[in-house]
Amino acid sequence: MKQIRQTWVLEKPVYVEATACVSGPQEKAGPVGRYIDHSFPNLYCGETTWEKAERTLMQEAVKRSLKKGNRHIEDIGMFAAGDLLNQTVTSHYTARDYPWPYLGLYSACATSMEGVAILSLLLQSGIIKRGLTVVSSHYGAAERQFRYPVEHVRQKPVTAMKTVTGAGAIILSDVPGDIAVRSVTIGSVIDWELKDPLDMGQAMAPAAYHTFRRHLEETKRTENDYDLIITGDLSMFGSRQFLELCEEDGFYITDRYLDGGNTIFGYHPSGCAGGSGAACSALVTYGYVFHKMRSEHWKKVLCIATGALFNPLTVRQKETIPCIAHAVEFELVMGTEGD
Repeated sequence: MKQIRQTWVLEKPVYVEATACVSGPQEKAGPVGRYIDHSFPNLYCGETTWEKAERTLMQEAVKRSLKKGNRHIEDIGMFAAGDLLNQTVTSHYTARDYPWPYLGLYSACATSMEGVAILSLLLQSGIIKRGLTVVSSHYGAAERQFRYPVEHVRQKPVTAMKTVTGAGAIILSDVPGDIAVRSVTIGSVIDWELKDPLDMGQAMAPAAYHTFRRHLEETKRTENDYDLIITGDLSMFGSRQFLELCEEDGFYITDRYLDGGNTIFGYHPSGCAGGSGAACSALVTYGYVFHKMRSEHWKKVLCIATGALFNPLTVRQKETIPCIAHAVEFELVMGTEGD
């Protein structure tokens, strides 16, 4: 394993063993819905509160990933989970159902790739042989915590994004498979002093670009080395700003760029700028992108998950919104390496 400042290049790749995507009804009805393993017919997911519903989403994703990977509880050496609720309670309540060593994660909507990066480094170092990481988010629960309860029926600006209701789980191991993790870049916290919690896309775009450029510099690669560059949830306005920042420095990636927030619902869900939430990048990457890789549509993919690191109190105190982005390089492996 070779470290270059913020990037770790894996000398021995880590492999994707299984994934599971679970969602609410609107995500299932969207452009990537066919790649979602299971969806619930409404936001309550058979529970009495939205917070319990989010827990059900995460628990279902964990169970389905184990089943799809044909793995038993004792096969997992580390469990890493994250969500958007205070003190990441969704993850804690899910973790109590299993005997696994547990890492609670929080990089807001960038948590999916944080989990993949951490488990990849643990696998590369030989500390574990197999790990499971999962993230979740829920529209009703997140709106109530970060902005306004949905019952408030408040008109939102065009820059506002809709939190994805769903959960995505991924099992990683050292057993050769068809998709490998080749490198990870851990982001730095970037703050351009924006303060509007209803415009997270433009707040996160600079962090996405910072990680993207740092990854290319440290791996000595170019944007053309990737068939797809996908950001987590910048949505309409943030993805536009990300592309502008890239072009200012001579990176022209429009023909190979995708944003999870623009993809999960389509461009204008309910008049909003797109999707957001910890589950956004997980559902799009683990479902849609991995399917396209396996059909040999894309061979090398750089996934840059993005997160806005604020809470309700800092917004009320008129603080700025610091942001972060973590990048993971996935590659389609033709056959199994080492055979």
